[in-house]
Amino acid sequence: MPESKPRKRASAAVPPVKSQPKPNPVWYKPVMFGLMIIGLLWIITFYISEATLPVAAWGSWNILAGFGIAIVGFLMTTRWR
Repeated sequence: MPESKPRKRASAAVPPVKSQPKPNPVWYKPVMFGLMIIGLLWIITFYISEATLPVAAWGSWNILAGFGIAIVGFLMTTRWR
């Protein structure tokens, strides 16, 4: 009687090698820190100039603009490698 072929034993499964994430472009870090600093300077300028600068027509919205710029810089830190 013919014999059936034995099943191949499952060898120790080798997990797939995860590729390393690509490093960030050279411009990423200066832009990230630059946005944080520009946002901070925007808010400082607003307070020092007694709400006449950087954009007088915006009034208190300058605070939101400064924080918005800084937050974009901080959000970039989550993708920094």
